[in-house]
Amino acid sequence: MKKYNFNAGPSMLPREVIEKTAQQCLDFNGSGLSLMEISHRAKDFQPVVDEAVALIKELLQIPEGYSVIFLGGGASLEFCMIPYNFLIKKAAYLNTGTWAKKAMKEAKLFGEVVEVASSADANYTFIPKGWEVPADADYLHITTNNTIYGTEIRKDLDVPVRLIADMSSDIFSRPIDVAKYDAIYAGAQKNLAMAGVTLVILKDDTLGKAPRQIPTMLDYRTHVDKGSMFNTPPVVPIYSALETLRWIKKNGGVEAMDKLAQQRADILYSEIDRNKLFRGTVETEDRSVMNICFVMNDEYAELEKPFFEYATSKGMVGIKGHRSVGGFRASCYNAQTIEGVEALVQAMKEFEAQH
Repeated sequence: MKKYNFNAGPSMLPREVIEKTAQQCLDFNGSGLSLMEISHRAKDFQPVVDEAVALIKELLQIPEGYSVIFLGGGASLEFCMIPYNFLIKKAAYLNTGTWAKKAMKEAKLFGEVVEVASSADANYTFIPKGWEVPADADYLHITTNNTIYGTEIRKDLDVPVRLIADMSSDIFSRPIDVAKYDAIYAGAQKNLAMAGVTLVILKDDTLGKAPRQIPTMLDYRTHVDKGSMFNTPPVVPIYSALETLRWIKKNGGVEAMDKLAQQRADILYSEIDRNKLFRGTVETEDRSVMNICFVMNDEYAELEKPFFEYATSKGMVGIKGHRSVGGFRASCYNAQTIEGVEALVQAMKEFEAQH
């Protein structure tokens, strides 16, 4: 039986990316050595980093004056590194979910943090509107996509201060005006690569302004200066990122990814809205196209477990919702196919017919 991977992360990768990375793990570029055992300073590996960085700049149309680096530690380490490097006196944060809240917690270790708005009281079922950023804030931090609750900011905000974004779960799924941001970071295990590497995009002239001594490993300048090679980088995840970037370019770039994302979301949300058994969990205007969350309607609540078992029997993997929300979550990152979404929709229709 064919499996359809809807895991929220680590998530599915294009099959050709998996196969090509696996081949290099057996024999990297005909060297007779595995990608897993070569030195990161081997002459054959530097071109991997160089091409990956070049493709990121090309696909996202990153302007001059920005650096692209690969780090470890995931977005969770960036929650600390961002305020360490950018917070001078005061930072503003938009609280739209669990990860935004965690980022705020870390920032409070370095200075004043202002929560400009929050949808916590409504269990993060919408993106707050009509808020203002303090003019004296060093930056505004946003989380563009919320994997747990299924909301998304799918546009580049115009704000009067520096803008910093956690784009872990929607980067490369749409065009971005990078010039509006001073920093963008993203754990790779959604749309870019296997787990183990973090992408960071930095505006060069904003670095080195914080009034504190920063430990070497936590100073962005260290990694910019050394081209991600200050310490041993995660070689295999970076290579899988390269193959994913090649795949994105070959398949039409971020514009094509955006179109596919909207198409997948339209198919699944249409069924959620039509099917009498289910309902969406967030405000329609703020629905994520990456993480589509839904639950049983109240009168059919007892069917939650039976539907999960039925969908699993039909090949659906990873559709159980996060414990904060319950119900179901279909993560539809770039590698997810229309076929996979249609298979889930078919399972929903069949289950409705049975009940």
